[in-house]
Amino acid sequence: MTESYEPSKKAVALKYEPGVDAAPVVVAKGKGKLAEAILDKAAESGVPVQQDSSLVEVLSKLDVDQEIPPELYTLVAEILSFVYRSDQRAGGEERR
Repeated sequence: MTESYEPSKKAVALKYEPGVDAAPVVVAKGKGKLAEAILDKAAESGVPVQQDSSLVEVLSKLDVDQEIPPELYTLVAEILSFVYRSDQRAGGEERR
């Protein structure tokens, strides 16, 4: 990435498969260069990215492979809605 290094940058990646997962699961998280790597991988894979620093702050306290707690369902549902709409606009290709 050509952007300057930001040590305070954070990223959290979630996975949710309806019918398989009971709730969205944290699959990656990091700050600084690791956050940049997560964002780069998302861009390379065509995964939509939603920026919400407050939500990332809360999600970054969870462990990798941990389901999000019920109190975050509404906020994360808004993000998943954004992702699903982005997928539909991109032709409905399934993401992994």
